[in-house]
Amino acid sequence: MAHDFKLCNFTLQFLRGRWFMMFASYLIMAGAGATYLFGVYSKTIKSTLGYDQTTLNLLSTFKDLGANVGVLSGLLAEVTPTWFVLLIGSLMNISGYLLIWLAVTKKIATPKIWHMCVYICIGANSQNFANTGSLVTCVKNFPHSRGMMLGLMKGFVGLSGAIFTQLYLAIYGNDSKSLILLIAWLPALLSMIFIFSIREKKFSRHPNEVKVFNVTLVISIVLALLLMGMTIAQKYIDFSHIGYVACATIVCVVLFCPFFVAIREEYTSWKLKKKELESVPSRVIVEEPPLPESKAPMLEIELPEYSSMVKLQEKKEVGCFRDIFKKPKRGEDYTILQALLSIDMLILFVATFCGLGCSLTSIDNLGQIGESLGYPQHTISTFVSLMSIWNYFGRVCSGFISEKLLLKWKVPRTLMMTLALILPAIGDLIIAFPFSGSVYVASLLIGFSFGVQLTLLFIIISELFGLKYYSTLFNCGQLASPLGSYILNVQVVGRLYDNEALKQLENKGLTRLMVKELTCIGKQCYRNSFIILACVNLFGALVSLILVKRTMEYYKSDIYKRFRDQMEANEKEMKMISTAEK
Repeated sequence: MAHDFKLCNFTLQFLRGRWFMMFASYLIMAGAGATYLFGVYSKTIKSTLGYDQTTLNLLSTFKDLGANVGVLSGLLAEVTPTWFVLLIGSLMNISGYLLIWLAVTKKIATPKIWHMCVYICIGANSQNFANTGSLVTCVKNFPHSRGMMLGLMKGFVGLSGAIFTQLYLAIYGNDSKSLILLIAWLPALLSMIFIFSIREKKFSRHPNEVKVFNVTLVISIVLALLLMGMTIAQKYIDFSHIGYVACATIVCVVLFCPFFVAIREEYTSWKLKKKELESVPSRVIVEEPPLPESKAPMLEIELPEYSSMVKLQEKKEVGCFRDIFKKPKRGEDYTILQALLSIDMLILFVATFCGLGCSLTSIDNLGQIGESLGYPQHTISTFVSLMSIWNYFGRVCSGFISEKLLLKWKVPRTLMMTLALILPAIGDLIIAFPFSGSVYVASLLIGFSFGVQLTLLFIIISELFGLKYYSTLFNCGQLASPLGSYILNVQVVGRLYDNEALKQLENKGLTRLMVKELTCIGKQCYRNSFIILACVNLFGALVSLILVKRTMEYYKSDIYKRFRDQMEANEKEMKMISTAEK
């Protein structure tokens, strides 16, 4: 009976603990990167609905707009519980993508272009609710290891494209229309399953915290290499449906390995807590004779000092929109407007416009790039999966390596952002001047650098402007990417592609009205546009050097000191409670 009680007690602690919450967040993040699969099913939308490249790029821009404008989810998270944020995201995801699937399968009347733009914007915007609900909560629960946590969380988002590919091949076969249906229901289901597990918790020291993140990193690397091997094998070998099912099963088994890590670490925490309760010092002093006003003995309980807790609470609360131009020191909690109107945020905005705008443009056009260079559809799916995997490596490397470089040698994360803006410029030039197998190399460089940029952006915002309004600020920080995507994707790449396609029609003696789909074939289709993208990336790298100069001294200081103080205060508070209970 006692054993059953202990098991029940541990199970409740496990399901309410931050390690299970971390595992649940990994799964939600693994389903929150469906926007990166646009290159796989965009060809289906283009051919089914008869779009030209400019229209398709307009659709992808609204996808990027929805995926990156997360201010609504951020503001909602400031005033509502996390479960409500995840619920709204689930409903938006299934609504948006289900309508797209109904349109391409002709189960509803062909929608107008602006209808499709709204559908994909709603569906893509749902990932911001998943990000805000799980990612922000995890960063607040693990503030001292935020670099590693953000790297892992965004890494699973980067792998989601390859994970979805294996799942849809196993469930539906090689049918890109069914991929849209999978994107509609699976992320929503994951958020609903763990809707009450994701919440902010009081954190304290854990003896193996860094070790846990390293173990999870190894698991995720194994998963990434496994997905890469499967992707390459499926390119050269014709798999049966049973083979695809076996691959998807292996992927799911590895994906659930962090669950067992969470059980082990929660059990360690449970034993430590039990040991502390048994060893809490309590001293009873019996005074004789008893005081006149009391006939019972007096109990004196020694309680730990809690002056550090009081100091943390003495700081005056500042509203979101007060003291706009009286900014605190870097690393302290900025208000929303203080952060948005700062020079540091402006520089981040320009760098994000250039870097993420160019990377999103390259990713969204990957399917058409492969088509223009004569690659078959199955190979194009391989490009997208490989870019998803390299995107993962960029995200986890930026989180873990930047953390090591910062703690050991005080290398600013902003300098790593500059280097991450140079890499995609090389990839853009490889696409502009292609050679045999060049798209594989370009997808590696662009996918890796995109993962690095996105993760570093979120970490830098948390470090420069604090965590108090992080839900809103990290969503505001990526607003520049859809703007960059629109200008570069629609106004530059889309128009130059269509101009080349029209020239080819003219050479054949055809007009636009005589063909349903406007397609360009050849190396010249993307040459001029990707030379422009390379120049924009290099400009962003130069701008980011200004932020490196401005934050050099800040990163030389101990940026995690205030979180260590808060952790000590939490430990003292929990010890006080344990002492009082005993």
